[in-house]
Amino acid sequence: MSDAETPFSIAVPDDQLELLKQKLELTRFPDELEDAGRDYGAPLADIQRLTKYWKDVHLPKWREHEAKLNEELPQFTRDIEVDGFGTLNIHYVHQKSTVVDAVPLLFVHGWPGSFVEVRKILPLLVEASPDHPSFHVVAIGLPSYGFSQGPSKKGFKCEQYAEVSNKLMLSLGYNEYVTQGGDWGALITKRIAQLYGPKHSKAWHTNMPLAGPPQLTQSPLLFLSHHLFKYSPKERAGIDRTNWFEEKGSGYFKEQSTQPQTLGYSLADSPVGLLGWIYEKLVNWTDEYPWTEDEVLTWVSIYWFSRAGPAASIRIYYEILQGSLQGVSQNMATPIPLGHSYFPKEIAIHPRRWLKAANPTLIFESEHESGGHFAAYERPEALVGDLRKMFGRGGPAFGVVPGKTGF
Repeated sequence: MSDAETPFSIAVPDDQLELLKQKLELTRFPDELEDAGRDYGAPLADIQRLTKYWKDVHLPKWREHEAKLNEELPQFTRDIEVDGFGTLNIHYVHQKSTVVDAVPLLFVHGWPGSFVEVRKILPLLVEASPDHPSFHVVAIGLPSYGFSQGPSKKGFKCEQYAEVSNKLMLSLGYNEYVTQGGDWGALITKRIAQLYGPKHSKAWHTNMPLAGPPQLTQSPLLFLSHHLFKYSPKERAGIDRTNWFEEKGSGYFKEQSTQPQTLGYSLADSPVGLLGWIYEKLVNWTDEYPWTEDEVLTWVSIYWFSRAGPAASIRIYYEILQGSLQGVSQNMATPIPLGHSYFPKEIAIHPRRWLKAANPTLIFESEHESGGHFAAYERPEALVGDLRKMFGRGGPAFGVVPGKTGF
């Protein structure tokens, strides 16, 4: 291993492609109740269609998909020393803008995403223009995801993901930078802000704003307003969406945060099991995004061919949460400026007054009429537009990285 940057290209070995083909050919599907729709989970007809396409079309053309990813995403690996966990070989995307003083930006994905979530926003972020800022972009593949090495010891928590991310940016010469993330990326960039801001992390932006419900002992005025004053129709819709997720869509969360190893056998051994597990979220968590078969299967294939294996990616839930769903939205305050983008089909949407109370450094907000959990992939122009407004001339975070205005 070396601390130098090594160029990386996706090149799945032929024997892994052959094994996947064999497993797809041997798939045994479950039955399904009449008129089940999506009430019971991923519909049988959808998974059968995707499985057939995977076996007959997508997999035989994997080298083409692989080449396209390699062409679009400049990829590298680098060894990062993690306190108490040794050295991990980290995979990442890194593309500099032609604008010398572009803003260094770290993009952090979540589950069930990966580094491919940067695919659509990357060309927009690095674009040079006199009308908006440009960014030098680093999209980390989190440890245990994609082609990054995973830890072999217990206890790899949010602090360690933040440590890896910060050390990666420093190793690339970005001593001061900004961050963007959703899902686990939101929690990890928040932790980066708390641990490494304002010295290194100068501002952060998330498309998954979180806040805990008001507590009488901590925020008496907010607690009273929560019980005495009504919420707007949009806020009410957000609360309903959050309740739907907690009641109908969070079963995976409990399993992954309590017994991930048990689930891991299915994800590691059955490509169709992995497909169903991820496809359900891709559809339920988006705002009627028109997923193509190739998009879904490339997304899932990154997990299937991942360096640490599909089971490794879900351990983050156990390590950070150990069953506590409410713990996700606690301790959100950071010492650096923060920006929020609001999308109506996010899986957790909290009232603005909660968010503002939990995030005193909130300086930028933008609301959108459509979009869901995977904003960088669903609504790339909207998300990048918000970053340009936040960090551009006249924006509240313009010049937050000294000497790096983006112009």
